[in-house]
Amino acid sequence: MDTRLEGKIAIVVGAGQTPGDKIGNGRAISLQLAREGAEVICVDRLPDRAEETAALIREEGLRAIAYVADVSRAADCEKLVQHVYEQRARIDILINNVGIGRGDAPPHAIEEVAWDKIMDVNLKAMTFTIRHALAVMREQRGGAIVNISSLAALAGHHMVTYEVSKAAVNRLTTVVALANAKYGVRCNAVMPGLIDTPMAIEGIAERTGQSREALRADRDARVPMGRMGSAWDIANAATFLCSDAARYITGVVLPVDGGMAARVG
Repeated sequence: MDTRLEGKIAIVVGAGQTPGDKIGNGRAISLQLAREGAEVICVDRLPDRAEETAALIREEGLRAIAYVADVSRAADCEKLVQHVYEQRARIDILINNVGIGRGDAPPHAIEEVAWDKIMDVNLKAMTFTIRHALAVMREQRGGAIVNISSLAALAGHHMVTYEVSKAAVNRLTTVVALANAKYGVRCNAVMPGLIDTPMAIEGIAERTGQSREALRADRDARVPMGRMGSAWDIANAATFLCSDAARYITGVVLPVDGGMAARVG
């Protein structure tokens, strides 16, 4: 077991996951950070999902607690950071792994309520977890923030709110990186392509009526490497960006997509 994050305090927002037969990004990230030495605060809107991830970590003899918050509310973001700082006296890592697309539509059909909800979860939540974590990280002269974006920031056509929100996450990442580099705070993003997670497979299969097997085959065929990635690919990238191995990397949006971004151009 690598211990390159030994002693670090890590907040993972979106640490729970949709039920399914594969692991989700937030849970995989939480487990990987813990396996490399961090104590993980597993944050989710749903208590049982947060606790399930924390329990899986503790079953391995590692350190984790569950924390319930709706980070689409700025007040919850502030309370989260205050709680962790009061209990641990520092915050070394912040992972923002939140994103929804339900109710989205093409530009000619988008409704205001869907636009507002998706933007609140996908963009406002990241903005305000970062805003409050920065006060701690700037004071301690160090910290690593990783935002989970999406290849939809570069390519798509039918989910206007999701795509715009993820493009904004990429720009939020570079703004935060540039404004805080002098304080020793790094901010990067991971931009997943097609990943085999419950949120993707279960959600799309339900909406489209496709079987999971047909959906997986279709998505595999669209990837230059011939297969979707797994949540562990996202977890490995995020963990690297949090570690001292990436200490000179900030303001980067890293595609983890089997080559899809290169094809998009």
